[in-house]
Amino acid sequence: RYFIGDVRDYHRLKMAMTNVDIVIHAAALKQVPAAEYNPFEAVKTNILGAQNVIDACFHNKVKKVIALSTDKASSPINLYGATKLTSDKLFVAANNYRGSENIKFSVVRYGNVMGSRGSLIPFFLKKKNEGVLPVTDVNMTRFNITLTEGIDFVLLSLKKMWGGEVFVPRIPSYKVIDVAKAISPKAKIEFIGIRPGEKLHEEMISQSDAMNTIEFKDCFVIIPNSKSIPWNIKKYLKLNKPGKICSREFSYNSKNNKDYLSISQLKKLIQKN
Repeated sequence: RYFIGDVRDYHRLKMAMTNVDIVIHAAALKQVPAAEYNPFEAVKTNILGAQNVIDACFHNKVKKVIALSTDKASSPINLYGATKLTSDKLFVAANNYRGSENIKFSVVRYGNVMGSRGSLIPFFLKKKNEGVLPVTDVNMTRFNITLTEGIDFVLLSLKKMWGGEVFVPRIPSYKVIDVAKAISPKAKIEFIGIRPGEKLHEEMISQSDAMNTIEFKDCFVIIPNSKSIPWNIKKYLKLNKPGKICSREFSYNSKNNKDYLSISQLKKLIQKN
């Protein structure tokens, strides 16, 4: 059974999780400007709410828990990213004190969900008839994942999880200006500058995390570096072939990504989704 609830109300969460085996924690205050404007609301939902979910899962002896994260949690420069990084740390650390309880906590981190509320594509579609599309920066890039791909990756991670991992899918990038051209090729592009809290390129795995990251064909897995969480890397690699530990210089961001969506590919994806 899957459950999403009011993460700020611990007592309601605790009561609602009775007889629940799997929890996918997807609740968050996720818009960067909203978090910058009203920071403690983001803290209450994204951090205190995350701990409420963890505590309620322990109380009800849930078997598997996955928290959904964001590319903004890697080397965060805005409050939203900082709260989600804290949430990631809480879910990974929950494995430290599970003791003999049969419960596992892991995290799934991915980029922008195509067409999600308040995201780039719905905004451009709304503005295209005006003949002018505002673009922050000519060089800005972002990761892209469809809703179906995101759901499938979460379900796959549920099957694979040992507890303590941060799962990161291999997904394509795009240039923001190419999205504008795909939606309205004849529109004038107006460059408006990067907003407070925005990055030029998004990151999902920092160089600091590279030494704890395993690379697979379809994803990366950041494994916990805590001695309190028992991990046998050799056994993990043997059971999940083929995989290899990333180099210390590795990082995974939307600029250095080898997989980029062309304008024609973006057109097809936008029409399909």
